[in-house]
Amino acid sequence: MELDRTFLFEGQRVAWTRFGEGPPLVLIHGTPFSSQVWRRIAPHLARRWTVYLFDLLGYGQSEMREGQDVSLGVQNRLLTTLFAEWGLERPDVLAHDFGGATALRAYVLDGLRYRSLTLIDAVALAPWGSPFVSHVRTHEAAFAGLPAYAHEALLRAYLQTATHHPLTDEAFNIYARPWRGECGQTAFYRQIAQMDQRYTDEIETAYERLDCPVTVLWGREDGWIPIAQGHRLVELISDRPLVIVPNAGHLVQEDAPEAIIAAMLSS
Repeated sequence: MELDRTFLFEGQRVAWTRFGEGPPLVLIHGTPFSSQVWRRIAPHLARRWTVYLFDLLGYGQSEMREGQDVSLGVQNRLLTTLFAEWGLERPDVLAHDFGGATALRAYVLDGLRYRSLTLIDAVALAPWGSPFVSHVRTHEAAFAGLPAYAHEALLRAYLQTATHHPLTDEAFNIYARPWRGECGQTAFYRQIAQMDQRYTDEIETAYERLDCPVTVLWGREDGWIPIAQGHRLVELISDRPLVIVPNAGHLVQEDAPEAIIAAMLSS
């Protein structure tokens, strides 16, 4: 799925596209993924909405550069700037993983408002992060300098843990492609090294029922963020029960895309 438009955010190129008909719907991906997580979902949603897709700064088809800030601390500012660029006031928003943190940070810190918010296995509550993340944060340069074959093996092992069912080679290559080559490999470990729980700690105490309908979906078999976090999150920000997706891991878009489509079309 090609993002055929670009926007300059603080001098950095952000890739995006728009298609469909109807009210606006913004899709926000997580880490270490890209807008490609929506490739099997967005075409169905475009029958009801005008869909806005983009790659977070430092991800996918957006610019990657040395010394770049790609943390959660910058992504909500990017989202706020894109809303202004697109002329959106209260769009529907569908967000996964770090995309969830981005949408919540923009709501709390930047005053963005949504017609509805649907979150999938969102990074939102402490604790989050893994021993691997901690190790990369301590030894970023060593990981960035791995031989290409070692990086490829690590990347495959890491991405496979995001799903309950094994990723197909096609899906793996779609998600791995931006992180290959010297620039991509360095960017992969850069975004991991900049993962910091303080960005959700900063807003967690401000969580309350949002002023729009909030639906939270969670893969029952999520090995990255336990389903208990989903239950906690809905108690804080929503008046709707948690939607549990059976036989799905953290990347519900791969394990059960139909569950996301159904949740959106029934909202």
